[in-house]
Amino acid sequence: MAEAQWYVVHTYSGYENKVKVDLEKTIENRKLQDVIMEVSVPLIDSIEMKNGVRKKVQKKMLPGYVLVRMIMNDDSWYVVRNTRGVTGFVGPGSKPVPLTEQEVYNMGINRENEEFEFVEGETVTVINGAWLNTQSVIKAINPAKRTLTITVEMFGRETPVEVDFDDVKVEHY
Repeated sequence: MAEAQWYVVHTYSGYENKVKVDLEKTIENRKLQDVIMEVSVPLIDSIEMKNGVRKKVQKKMLPGYVLVRMIMNDDSWYVVRNTRGVTGFVGPGSKPVPLTEQEVYNMGINRENEEFEFVEGETVTVINGAWLNTQSVIKAINPAKRTLTITVEMFGRETPVEVDFDDVKVEHY
């Protein structure tokens, strides 16, 4: 049997969540769980300023797109392609092209169970990038994106910045 892969589905703008819900209902109603395994609208944490207050919000990582992990066959293609709000699969012509393992990894999909050694409140030193040699305390951890939020002093005030797991080392005293 073919292996399930991730495909990118183009949707009308703003319809991503509706497509996800409708597709999941269709999968359940038609008992297609063994062919279409997962439907995802990847989100990314972002900081926005509202009325002078910093607010953490989640935004769509890929506006206008939904990711679907499925075994590609005529039936699964038809079900996804004919879901209301879907304009087509991403790929040349009408041929859907699956994401590579690296693309899936870079989007933070399937990384929830990955091990990492960071703990909020722990001190780290930046060993790479713009904040090289900066020591700071971990304020937040995002395992899906493999990033840490630390604070750095900028213009006389503490400012949160995001750094990659690979760009820091833990300080043991």
